[in-house]
Amino acid sequence: MCRHLAYLGPPATLRSVLIDPPHGLYRQAWAPRRQRHGTVNADGFGIGWYAEGDPVPARYRRGQPIWGDPSLPDLARVTRSTAVLAAVRDATPGTAVGEQAAAPFASDQWLFSHNGRLEGWPDSAAAHAPAARTLLSLEAMVDSAFLWALVLEWLQAGAAMDTALAATITAIEAGGGGGRFNFLVTDGTSIAATAWGDTLWYRRSAGSVVVASEPGEDQPGWTEVPDRHSLTATPSLVSVRPLAAEVPGFNAAARAQRARRVHQTDRSDRTDRTDRTDRTDRTDRTDNDVSNEGIVTR
Repeated sequence: MCRHLAYLGPPATLRSVLIDPPHGLYRQAWAPRRQRHGTVNADGFGIGWYAEGDPVPARYRRGQPIWGDPSLPDLARVTRSTAVLAAVRDATPGTAVGEQAAAPFASDQWLFSHNGRLEGWPDSAAAHAPAARTLLSLEAMVDSAFLWALVLEWLQAGAAMDTALAATITAIEAGGGGGRFNFLVTDGTSIAATAWGDTLWYRRSAGSVVVASEPGEDQPGWTEVPDRHSLTATPSLVSVRPLAAEVPGFNAAARAQRARRVHQTDRSDRTDRTDRTDRTDRTDRTDNDVSNEGIVTR
């Protein structure tokens, strides 16, 4: 339900990555050539990039069509980066709108985008959330933000990016869920992506790599990633393998750490609720005592 792209390589302007290619992400907002679901991506857009010496990315997002932002061409012309992740959005019916619902989503050094949908959203989310806090902490009430929260739990537990993406899809499927899960994530030095229900392509050239929903031009060198495969990429190396091959590689320590984090979060939530209840009870008792003593404060 969107088109997305990630770039790694020598410093390049956002314009050269997103706007200048004849069939680049900018044009894919209204004229995608290989999109399997939807025809126009006019429900918002977002761009994330990394500044030199700063591992935490910046983001520019809007809840309008990318072609309707008159400031973007100038911003893209003067902004350069060695790592970019961007997306244009075709919103799933029933999901939130606005710039907070537009990818890329971000936390720490990571940028994330999702092309697809979680079937049954939002009712299906409860079956897959390891903690109520996951739903309460969403940046926007959209399936992509929810899936990002699940991926992020794996990343923060120490899982590699490709493992985190595969683990999330496996957990959704194991829980009886389904959908289309074309994920894209970067930490500014490498890219991980999945093809699960929609198109994914990559191209390496001149010390750079682009991973995208579809080619931005008709130059040779573009390679399609088969469905239900994962990709990891740096400017010097691209690896593609079946997603099933990821499952035995789950790190047991990362899985245990993730479980501990969820348990600690739930315990903290319960402790916070207990503390608030105790404080309320004490306040109520104090109020009653004060009232019984006939003391009134104004």
